[in-house]
Parts: sequence; C-alpha cells; structure tokens
Amino acid sequence: MRLYSAGVENVFALAAVSTAMGEKKPESLFRRDVLLAQLQQQAEWDLLVIGGGATGLGVALDALSRGYRTLLLEQSDFAKGTSSRSTKLVHGGVRYLAQGDIGLVREALYERGLLLKNAPHLVKNQDFIIPNYDRWGGPFYTIGLKLYDLLAGKLSLGASVHLSRQETLARLGNIQAAGLRGGVLYHDGQFDDARLAINLAQTAVELGGTLLNHFGVRGLLKDARGRVAGVAATDQETGIPYELRAKVVVNATGIFVDDIRQMDQPGAKKLVRPSQGVHIVVDKSFLPGNDAIMIPKTDDGRVLFAVPWHGRVVLGTTDTPLTENSLEPRALEEEIEFILRTAGRYLTRAPQRGDALSVFAGLRPLAATEDGSDKTKEISRSHKILVSAAGLITITGGKWTTYRRMGQDAVDKAIVQGKLPPAPSQTAHLPIHGARPTTDRSSHLYVYGTDEPALLQLMADEPALAEKLDEALEFRRAEVVWAACHEMARTVEDVLARRVRVLFVDAAAALRMAPAVAELLARELGKDAAWEQQQVAAFTEVARGYVLSQPATQEASLPLRLSF
Repeated sequence: MRLYSAGVENVFALAAVSTAMGEKKPESLFRRDVLLAQLQQQAEWDLLVIGGGATGLGVALDALSRGYRTLLLEQSDFAKGTSSRSTKLVHGGVRYLAQGDIGLVREALYERGLLLKNAPHLVKNQDFIIPNYDRWGGPFYTIGLKLYDLLAGKLSLGASVHLSRQETLARLGNIQAAGLRGGVLYHDGQFDDARLAINLAQTAVELGGTLLNHFGVRGLLKDARGRVAGVAATDQETGIPYELRAKVVVNATGIFVDDIRQMDQPGAKKLVRPSQGVHIVVDKSFLPGNDAIMIPKTDDGRVLFAVPWHGRVVLGTTDTPLTENSLEPRALEEEIEFILRTAGRYLTRAPQRGDALSVFAGLRPLAATEDGSDKTKEISRSHKILVSAAGLITITGGKWTTYRRMGQDAVDKAIVQGKLPPAPSQTAHLPIHGARPTTDRSSHLYVYGTDEPALLQLMADEPALAEKLDEALEFRRAEVVWAACHEMARTVEDVLARRVRVLFVDAAAALRMAPAVAELLARELGKDAAWEQQQVAAFTEVARGYVLSQPATQEASLPLRLSF
C-alpha cells in the first residue's frame, strides 16, 4: 500500500510541495502519455475501478485518500452517461421525504453540505419556491420542509419560509397569478455535474491515481482459484490491448453494471432497471429571477423543476422506465410534450418547441425491486453493493449527491472482504480540484475555480485564444486548449458536451462551433486534417439528438419504446 507523507487533507498543499521540490508541475500529470506510462510501471493495483461517472470517480477518490494504488478505466469520457445529464441539483430529495425515505434524505442532506464545502466553486445554495394553488398546500409544504431543514442539521443551507401571494409573484415574475395563494421557499444545492466529474478526476490524479478515459474493459481476468484478479482492456484511441492486474475490481458502470456482471457470471440476475429522465433547456427569460421553481405534484404524480443554470433554465424531469440501455438515449415524444405542457400550465409565457435550446436524456441506474416492478417510485434511489462469488464488487443505484458516500462504502466493503489493509476514508473534508469560495458568477469562467487565473493568463499570452468560439455565446477558444492540456479532453464531444457544456445549453451553437474546436484540438493533440473531419462528423451525429425540431416519427422512437 502506498501512503502520502504530505497527507491528503489538502490536495493543493500536496501539489505545492511537489512543485517546490522541483518535480513536474501537477498539470503535467494530466497528459495521456504520462498516464499510459503508469500502466507499464505498475504490475498490480490495489484497486481497479471500471466506470468514470460519479460513482466510479467517488470510489477512486476514496481509495486514493486512504493511500491505495488505484486505477480507473472509462470506456468513453468521464461523466459521458448519466452523470452529465442530471437536473443539476445537489439535494436531499424533497420527493423522497414525501415517500417516507427518511434515511436516504438525511444521508443526502449531509453529503450536500460536504459538497458545498469541498467544491464551493461549482456547488451553490439555490433558492427554490413551491407555488401553492391549493387551500391546504401552503401549511402542508411548510411543515414538510421544516422537517427537511431539521434533517440537514448543522449543514442546513437556510430555513424554509412561507411566502405570501404578493411575495411569490414578485420573486417569480413569469408564474401564473390566477388561483395562486402563496408559496414556500426552501434551499437546496445546484451545481454543474460534468464539471464536478472532471474536477474529481483531476483531484484523483493529483493524489497519485491513474485515470484513463476512452479505455474500454472487454473482459475480466481470473486467477487459478477463479477469483477476479484484474481486467482485459483496450485503449480506444490506439487499439492496443492490456491485461491489468488488481487485488480488487469494482464495477461502477452505472446503467451498464449488468454487462460487467455477465463477464463475471453469465446469466446473473439483473440488478438495474433503467429509468429515463429528460430535460429541456430554454432561455433565461422564461424564469427571469434567481429562484428555481419546484412543482411537487403534476397531473401524473411526477415532480417538475425549472432551475436557473449557466444563464439558461433547465426544465425537467421525467421518470420513464425503459428496458434498453444506451450511451446516447433520446427523449421520447411523450416526455417532451409532458415537460412543455406542464411548464405551460404554471408559466404565463409558456415554452414552445421552438424555444428549446437543447434537449437531453439520461438513464438512472435504479436498483431493481425483488418483484421486478416497473414503477419507478417503487425502485430504490439508495445504492446497493454486492460481492460476487468470484469477488467482483458491484455498486449500483444512488444519486450524484451521495457519490462520496457511495465511494466510501464500496472501499469499506473491499476492506471487510479482507482484500485491502484497513485505512480510514479521508474524503469528507477533502477539497476538490479548483475549490475556492465563489460568490461572483457574472463570468462563466467561475467554474474553473482556482484554475481561472491561469486560464486568463493563457488568453493574455496568446490573444487569439481570447476570441469567442461563436459570437452568440460566451465560450472562448482558450477553453478548448485548456481542456486538452489540463482536463484530459480527447474529442470534440468531450469539449463541447462536458468541459464547456455548450451542447447542453445551446445545441445549434455547439454544431456551429465543432469545426473550430476540432482544429484547436488537432493542434494540441498532434492530429491531422482527416482526424478533424472525422471528429466533426462524429460530433454532428451526436449533437443532432439534442436539437428539438419537429416531432420525432414513431419509427425513430422505436429503439427506446417501453415494454409494460
């Protein structure tokens, strides 16, 4: 086991020590050639994580905080799947409170408080208002949210309060006034999911971990006793195969956990029932204030949010059980209509199809019920950890807010199994890469946290990089270079979907930017013109699914149709 003498209480202090000693600057560790070289240098890892979403990154970071030699492999890009497609909330879950899941809410509220402290550049206190159109709604929600505040304890983000009709109208300028009786204000967290994932990966690398995206696992290795002893994997960029040994292998692949379990135990019972959540992004004018809206019960019993995010508004979500998994799920027509119709009932200016800047879908890896129920409200949002007869540890379920606890629990399980020497988790108070108190979010560059000054210096040193990627949006050419050099971006999609989030805030603009991004990436990664063309074509294929135009044909929706 490898322990860090500098400690892990402050990852930035560790980086400073390394620089002062004349070692390579921390950013050099984010180069793919450096990370690949580590595969050759390490004969066996203490812990190998399959999956680079919120759960896998949480597991890797927790293991590294305890001093274990850790490798993480992601078949696509960090947070490519569900972890970049959330409602952008760090929350305890008001609807889970209504369902009586007190334990999950308490755990999530605690983790919400830790995230606000450990990543204050990305996580912020967001005011939410529940508009009340029912006689008894105000007292009912006020009492419930007081319990929500109580469960948060010392990590509460602020007390919930009742709002009069006039106060509600003043704060929510676009809310329907007819029948409005008042509102209830409460506090929750709001964040940038994919940016947090990238910062988690950076933190893990700074702690000595080896994390590789675009590196797919194609099989499990077993020893003479039939125990899982590593993985067979392939570098997706070069096609070079690897056999990588590890004392512990953790399957943290989200909606794909059953695919990895089949490699270990063909015919194993499925653990995950995917549920699709769809979001539509519209202009900020649809919610001009700083408050978010939560509709606690729609016509079909679902919850609808309208949340300010990066100068736009995210509307969602749906909760639709599916039978098939996909890295690029598509919104069903009925889901799109549900969001637009429901938002239109509460907003005086109702969003139309033509107002959608982007539409995206994500699949939640819900832990399935024993009876195989399709009702998503009966499927647990809590996480589950299982250990197969061959020793494969699988973690499934959960939510972004509790990623840290999920990682801790998975590593604890490996220790209990006798595969790792005991060591305490250090992640509860571990600052995430970029962490700094952030109150001024007037510039979109705030998401870079402590990296922002270096990014500004890059633009000062090379003024051409200060130019916008597209005149209609705020994003700069320097951000592409930064993503390639310091954030492990390897493709146009990596940049536009998960480093600068353009695909999620304005899909049409992302399509316009693709050629310029490909050119900048090619220069930084040493690629040729043919690679640029391939990248633009591949991104165009993906991005078209985020542009909401005419209703999709029935045939186009068939691959994602439901089975009841």
